[in-house]
Amino acid sequence: MSQTAEVIMLEKGAGHRGFQPGRISRGEILDLLDNNGLTAWFQPVFSRQTGEIFGYEALARLREKRTPPLDIGELFKRAQAEGIISTLDMVCREHAFCRAGELGFAERNAYLYVNICPATLMHPDHRGGATDRLAEECGIPKERIILEITEQEAIRNYDLFKKSVEYYRRRGYKIAIDDFGVGYGGLKMLSVIEPDYLKVDRHFVTNIDQDSFKHNLVDAIATVCHKLGITVIAEGIERPEELETLARFDIDLLQGFLLERPGPTLSRQRLAPLAVRDDASYCPEAHGESCAIGATVKYLEPLSPQQSLMNAYQRFTEDVKLQGIPVVDEQRVVGMLNRTHFLEKQMVGPYGYGFALSVNRVVRDVLGDDFLLVEAVTPIEEVVRRIKSRRGRHLYDDICVAKNGKYLGTVAINALLEAITQKSIQLAKGANPLSGLPGNEFIQRTVATFLQRKVNFDVCYIDIDDFKPYNDYYGFEKGDMVIRRIGQLIVDIVQPGVNDSFRFVGHIGGDDFIVITRPHASQQICRRIIDGLEGLLPEFHGEREFSEGRYYARDRQGEQRQFALLSLSIGIVSTEECPVNSYAELAFLASGVKRAAKQEKGSAIVRNRRESVRSQGSQEEGTAA
Repeated sequence: MSQTAEVIMLEKGAGHRGFQPGRISRGEILDLLDNNGLTAWFQPVFSRQTGEIFGYEALARLREKRTPPLDIGELFKRAQAEGIISTLDMVCREHAFCRAGELGFAERNAYLYVNICPATLMHPDHRGGATDRLAEECGIPKERIILEITEQEAIRNYDLFKKSVEYYRRRGYKIAIDDFGVGYGGLKMLSVIEPDYLKVDRHFVTNIDQDSFKHNLVDAIATVCHKLGITVIAEGIERPEELETLARFDIDLLQGFLLERPGPTLSRQRLAPLAVRDDASYCPEAHGESCAIGATVKYLEPLSPQQSLMNAYQRFTEDVKLQGIPVVDEQRVVGMLNRTHFLEKQMVGPYGYGFALSVNRVVRDVLGDDFLLVEAVTPIEEVVRRIKSRRGRHLYDDICVAKNGKYLGTVAINALLEAITQKSIQLAKGANPLSGLPGNEFIQRTVATFLQRKVNFDVCYIDIDDFKPYNDYYGFEKGDMVIRRIGQLIVDIVQPGVNDSFRFVGHIGGDDFIVITRPHASQQICRRIIDGLEGLLPEFHGEREFSEGRYYARDRQGEQRQFALLSLSIGIVSTEECPVNSYAELAFLASGVKRAAKQEKGSAIVRNRRESVRSQGSQEEGTAA
């Protein structure tokens, strides 16, 4: 967390929210600088894999309490407005280095994270070696200093900024982007700096276990960074559920009040290693969309780019079934050696001298970029599509698989074909025979998976109103056609060719369907489904019935009476507003809101037994069933 986001702790256990920070003037800032009113505290950054302290972030603090309390962020913002940010930033850096030196940092096997504002980074004095002199005087090795550049400040000259960053990198410092995702630069700063470390801002970490959007966003950030060789840090961890979720993304480093608060000394605490949990299976026995390539992966010991070609030759000759060897550099897949191509071109060569010429070469010398690397969560169908687009001789190469950008293993083509066959059998067994959609067993397992992942989602329970009299009047053949057409309508709207595990469609049975969406997306989707049904009504009813808007049939009591054209009653339950612990509990709530929707005339949507939205767009309070 950057200095601009930290708040001074006035007493043990005091939080960083809930008070109005005192305003500070230019004179007060200068007084703090002139009279040594600031000091440095340190918050540890932990390795997820080992539990050891990887580094310490230096944070600005007041030496003495102040009434009213002062927000450090306000201090830096005011200094920025007054044009004295570089002076303040340099003073804080001096305190960080000197205090760390006094506490024996040089004897620790750790890094020191020091915040630096972009404006200060480009200041001529600092490029002249002020930071070097400070580090040397305080006994802090430059190669163990990580300069955290906050993303929250606008950068107006990216060329100069990049040159400044490169200056520090050449001097031996490592570079980190702080507060990633909440500032001005975003991906542009990432591409300009090409940092060694990236800190995901606390905004995206807070309640990540309950927010599907944050969940997917951080997952994507971690995957991209790992592919680029950037170490990812998650800051602002305050709840065990957040920590557990982040571990699934294979986040490298962790920081937050849950692990340890900032303090005036260098902590020696050690955490238990956080293993990456695989509770979100790559192919749970649910719907086919969740069957991913990771379900068939096998770990194969990779080569490094620095190894001799003779190591690869030995591997291929000792194992005649080995068709390919992945090449991995710091957990990133950088290439694949294909057996046939490698032996023919590198070991034999066009004139038979390949072996002699390859004795002193390393793997890096022969690597090409034509290999297939996919994420473990990639659907099998997508992998097949990508295989078909490959060039001829690479068509049957093994597939490299990564998890969040880090090497996981490989998949042979024959294993992929077997997985596709098994998936097809699984789908045929579990699908509703009329609509082809996942049936009850799939639905229950899918809901259980979502509940296990502890992410919020909306469930839409869709029922066709008065379907039995329609079926009796028009006949079973047309009734089956209606079920199939409405099922396809729902799929076309909910899953328009997009692979998204938060968009699930199932067929409970008869005229009941279920849809799972992200929180807050359900009502718009349900309105579109109802609008789509309106367009199908001429096909579902005869010309006369459609023009009159009604037809006559026998009800459940055998009495002849008037019925309106087909409509939908949809009950929505959001786990964000109505927490549930089981599928049975969710089904009970969904049935209740669906019954409330059926009290309305025509198509209607009732959400959590409170909000009712008619198909015409009017809104009124729904009734509890």
